[in-house]
Amino acid sequence: MNIAMIAAVGKHLELGKNNDLIWHFKEDMRFFRETTRGATVVMGRKTFESLPAALPGRRNIVITKNASYQAKNAEVVGSMEQALEIIKNDKNVFFIGGASIYKAFMPYAQKIFLTEIDDECADADTFFPDFDKSLYKKEILNSIQVNNVTLNFTLYLKKDCD
Repeated sequence: MNIAMIAAVGKHLELGKNNDLIWHFKEDMRFFRETTRGATVVMGRKTFESLPAALPGRRNIVITKNASYQAKNAEVVGSMEQALEIIKNDKNVFFIGGASIYKAFMPYAQKIFLTEIDDECADADTFFPDFDKSLYKKEILNSIQVNNVTLNFTLYLKKDCD
């Protein structure tokens, strides 16, 4: 199993504000779609509810403490341990948010795909966990300018996973 994370972050690891993404770049959305297509995506309830629907072309798993929660076209589990159990045979798994999901599963991440946005949001209320970048090999997959903002599509590959 290949466990990865994917997110778009600002200069200070900002992720979101008011349960929504801060930045909405179509190029980042395309990168997300292409990178996660055909994979399993695991997310928290709030992240799932922020989407218009379950993500097509992917196995969707939602983690929530609410035992009666139902998510259309997604599987629901009640704990991190249950999530790890049901994904154990999946080839590619992406954790897609929110912040508490990223933090809980960071020790399992072999790859971290970050769209590093050269911008900041002073009133962000959700952040990607600060992680020890020395444990990862950094590769910039692509770099583009959109409306005078640089987007670096970056892969951090855990050094012991070469």
